[in-house]
Parts: sequence; C-alpha cells; structure tokens
Amino acid sequence: MTDRENARRAAAAHTEASRELEAFLRRVPEVPEPQHIAEFATLLAREEEVRAERQDALDAFGLSAPSIDEP
Repeated sequence: MTDRENARRAAAAHTEASRELEAFLRRVPEVPEPQHIAEFATLLAREEEVRAERQDALDAFGLSAPSIDEP
C-alpha cells in the first residue's frame, strides 16, 4: 500500500470514528447514565487513537503542518 493510500484509509477511519461519536450523541439521553459515560469514553478513546494514526499516516505521506500551539 502506498503512503497516499494509507493516509486516505486512515482519514476515512477517523471520519467513521467521528460519525460513531456523533451518532452516540444523537441518542444519548439528556441525563447520561453510567453506561452512557462508559460508552462515551470508549468512543472518545477510539476517535483519539484513529486521529493519531491518521496524523502518522499523513506525516509519512509528507503532509504535515506546524502546530497551532507553537509560537
């Protein structure tokens, strides 16, 4: 697999993880219960994991940008 294809797949995986989090937020009740908080934590961890994978794949492809946190 090329670096470009790997970056595209990683971006698609991140998009899917974000969509799963959005779907959860559409169905979670106004007052979340413990199981909702646990599910949220799992979804958030997954989204962060695939975000990091996406960033690594983009870096390998040669696409990176300076951090907005750095002066």
